[in-house]
Order: sequence, then C-alpha cells, then structure tokens
Amino acid sequence: MNDKYVPLTGYQRQSEDEMRHNVETFREEMSRRRSIRMFSSDPVPRDIIENAIRVAGTAPSGANHQPWHFVAISSLDVKRKIREAAEKEEQEFYGGRASEEWLDALLPFGTDEHKPFLETAPWLIAVFAQRRGGVQVGDDKKNYYVTESVGLATGMLIAALHKAGLGTLTHTPAPMGFLTEICGRPKNEKPFVLLVVGYPNKDCPVPIHALIKKELSEITTFI
Repeated sequence: MNDKYVPLTGYQRQSEDEMRHNVETFREEMSRRRSIRMFSSDPVPRDIIENAIRVAGTAPSGANHQPWHFVAISSLDVKRKIREAAEKEEQEFYGGRASEEWLDALLPFGTDEHKPFLETAPWLIAVFAQRRGGVQVGDDKKNYYVTESVGLATGMLIAALHKAGLGTLTHTPAPMGFLTEICGRPKNEKPFVLLVVGYPNKDCPVPIHALIKKELSEITTFI
C-alpha cells in the first residue's frame, strides 16, 4: 500500500443470512416509496433535511470531484417565485412545446401546468450539477461524469428522505434556467432536478399507473 491510500475502516462483513435479511428489509421499505403531488404544509425540521443532504454527499463521483450543490428552500417568498417561473414554463410545455407522444405518456398521471405543491410543501431542494470544480471548495478544474455523479447523489437523497418518512416529487420543468437566477447560483452550474419534500396530506392519492413496476426478470439479465 502506497502513501496515496489508507486502510479501509468501518466495513463489517455480514453473514449471508444477515445480508439476505438486510437487503430484503430495505427492498420492502423502498417498495413503499411513492412520488406524490399533494403535500401537507406541516413543517419539517431543518436538521432532517441537512442529514438527508449529508447522505447524498457520500455518493460516488467522477474523480471524487462531488460535482453537486443542493439549495434547500423553505422561504415562502422564494417558493412562490419558483412556482411562478415553473408554471410559466409548464404552460408552454402543455400548450404546444411537448409532443403528442409525451403528452399521451403523462395522461395516466393527470398532470397539468398547475403546480401548487411548489408552495405547499415545506421544502424544495434544487439540485445543481457543476461543470467545473474539484475535490476542494474553490477548485476550478473540469468535472467528469457529472450527470452520472449527480444522478447517483439525487437517488441517495430521495432514499434518505424516504427513510426519514418524507414524501418527495422529482420536478423537472424544462428549461429550468430560472432556478439558477432565483437560487443565486453561478453560471458553471446547471439545474439538474427540483425535489419537492414534505409529508403527504391525509387525502393524498397516487396514480394507479405509478404502481406498475417491472418484474426482476424484465429488468435483469444474469450471464
């Protein structure tokens, strides 16, 4: 081992029975995750959001550059600005920008340009992808595998929020350039996704269409 490495710590090998139990328990828990569009306005403590973002920050990334930035938004004024800007883009999307095939794919969800959840939910988390950066804050180097890295971090963030008992929605109005301006982020960052976070309201429905999940044999090949 050379001076660029240190011993692995914190890893404990499990028995095969423990492995089966743990992965099955996690699978069952994650199978209950649903994207929701009807949120309660009940507040969620900031420290819970902070720890979920810390989980996301442990994701693997190209050259360990960690090319992501998370803007956690609870300000009513900022959420209102985001809703207004998002609904403007959505009006154009549903009004002609989207293809008929795309609109047909959305029909089972019953969505339209109205996005009240952007104000109702206690938190919005805008995830930004950084084109340049580095392992140290202030670095100005090219980042690698940015989309893949930020996608992995976002997935871990969603899992952490679900583990905390919170509902989420991945919202991606296109284009999302307004998030850069509203959130005060630099031009070398690109909005990746807007996560809506909070408790489901007591009458929250989910589309039947969203309950359809492909079987293992349909998504996996063992060779």
